[in-house]
Amino acid sequence: MKIKTVESDYDKVISLPRAEHKRPKKPSILFRTLTRVIGAGDLKDTSFTYEASDEFRALKEPYLIFMNHSSFIDLEIAARIFYPKPYTIVCTSDGFVGKEWLMRSLGCIPTQKFVSDLTLIRDMKYSLETLKTSVLMYPEASYTFDGCATPLPRKLGNLFKMLKVPVVMVRTYGAFARDPLYNCLQKRKVKVTASVSVLFSKEEIASSPVDELDRKLDEAFSFDSFAWQEENGIEIAESFRADGLERILYRCASCGTEGKMKGEGTSLVCSACGKVLTLDEHGKLISPDGAAENGEVRFSHIPDWYRWERSEVRREIEEGTYHLDVPVKIGMMVDYKAIYMVGDGRLVHTADGFVLDGCGGKLHYEQKPLASYGLYADYYWYELGDIVCIGNRDALYYCFPENVPVAKVRLAAEELFKLKR
Repeated sequence: MKIKTVESDYDKVISLPRAEHKRPKKPSILFRTLTRVIGAGDLKDTSFTYEASDEFRALKEPYLIFMNHSSFIDLEIAARIFYPKPYTIVCTSDGFVGKEWLMRSLGCIPTQKFVSDLTLIRDMKYSLETLKTSVLMYPEASYTFDGCATPLPRKLGNLFKMLKVPVVMVRTYGAFARDPLYNCLQKRKVKVTASVSVLFSKEEIASSPVDELDRKLDEAFSFDSFAWQEENGIEIAESFRADGLERILYRCASCGTEGKMKGEGTSLVCSACGKVLTLDEHGKLISPDGAAENGEVRFSHIPDWYRWERSEVRREIEEGTYHLDVPVKIGMMVDYKAIYMVGDGRLVHTADGFVLDGCGGKLHYEQKPLASYGLYADYYWYELGDIVCIGNRDALYYCFPENVPVAKVRLAAEELFKLKR
């Protein structure tokens, strides 16, 4: 999937009128059917099936749908499960670029990832109470990098109490294994399934404290796709399964060097120390001869390696050595017409937060660590490149660095939020 981009001058872009807020639109049966039909091919390829609880099937009123987020197939899964019932979809605002009319007709509600948005809550209430339509939301906000749940915002229990509707949980299995974000949009042959249940009834929401609701939500979003693959004997035989793996595993676990890892074919190689690992058919990292003993493989489980990288980032922050200062190409979003490519700049990230300067000194933007609990970072964003996105309701800045592990920047932003809070 691509996105419309336009080369433009910063002064011209910053003076453009901002996108007009519009209330959510209830999708017609025509667009509901269109969404289902478009996704039918992918679901057939994955032999998709799902199980739904009796409690869910008994629901007649609108509800809030929470779903884990692994790949684009998640939207197609929702279309299969809930058809023909109408629902609106909370989605990232850049998804509206160049196709606002279509997205609104599909029932999409735009919001900026990791930016506080009280308007979104009003739009969700409007969908539920006025349109009498359920609302689908991916609370993780971004695709998982390592197949495990990404941090959720705190106090979501408050949202449940404001909306006063049941909360339905859709949990997918195999969606990440089929199309992990790091693997350069190459799909694998994996069966995908889902389970649908009522996570919270209206009565439970009303009687439970917010912290208890948040705790149960965290438990529901506790998963590990690589462990699931191994435990269920899921074989991924594709010869490209390690392509792009350095996007997650950017720091060598043997020598500690960053930026020298390369995932290609079925191998992960560090050019600094020469370490070679193989990603086997069950998602484990092993030595090329098949052995994983005598300390030859420090982390055979990819999420363990990613957690170690997180701990290393936190150590750097605590020691005062974490520092990012890189040249970037800058794209801006101020409306739904295009991503405006406004030129070059530098992105700096330290314990004090982000600073972006560019466009010949015209652009200067600062974002403190407590501005958000997470960071919009993405791989191969709309087939343009890896990005770090910062900004506020006035403008979003899509920064395209070269040879920079955006996963580390995301980890650093998450850990800085925890430390500063």
